[in-house]
Amino acid sequence: MIDSADLAANLSEALAGVFERARRSLVVVHNGRNGAGAGVVWRSGGIVVTNNHVVARGRPRISLMDGREVPSRLVAAEPEIDLAILHADLNGDYDLDIPAAPIADSRSLQVGQIVLAIGHPWGQLAAVSAGILTGLGEAQVRGRRGKVPVLRTDVGLAPGNSGGPLMNAGGGVIGINTMIVGGDLGVAIPSQVVDRFVMETLGEELLQASW
Repeated sequence: MIDSADLAANLSEALAGVFERARRSLVVVHNGRNGAGAGVVWRSGGIVVTNNHVVARGRPRISLMDGREVPSRLVAAEPEIDLAILHADLNGDYDLDIPAAPIADSRSLQVGQIVLAIGHPWGQLAAVSAGILTGLGEAQVRGRRGKVPVLRTDVGLAPGNSGGPLMNAGGGVIGINTMIVGGDLGVAIPSQVVDRFVMETLGEELLQASW
């Protein structure tokens, strides 16, 4: 017979470990105004993904969880899918070893799975929220795409969560949280859409190059 108390303790310990690992790849993206969103190191070499609406108005800056700011620049933005790519100079004065987040295949997801969202809601750094994947669908967008795949969850998002990772229970990033695409809370752009955007923008050769 399974002891429910032991099961709960083991689950809590496992989720805490997932959070600590995910936190290592999380950054703060300042938008040049008074607000800030989240970003995640998507590829080694300082390739950071966030939401387009986080960086659309103003010159974006990146800071780490300890408050240190690193030189960064906007590489590309795609308003239709609310994604943007930044390059953070992690090999500058700090010579930082910040790992890329593990990326999971969002095409294998099933409704009912546990999901975790990490971001900076209302300025609270690296806050985590848990919920359930409630739907796999599409959202209407303006422009040539017409529609974009989205993940829907019951995770409550707030200003500051935008651009942060949505993860499965194992810590794999399955999407980027957004409060723009989809028209409601608890929406994320699936990881396969994000990865395609990164690859199409930078190319395999550039991803392997030294920045």
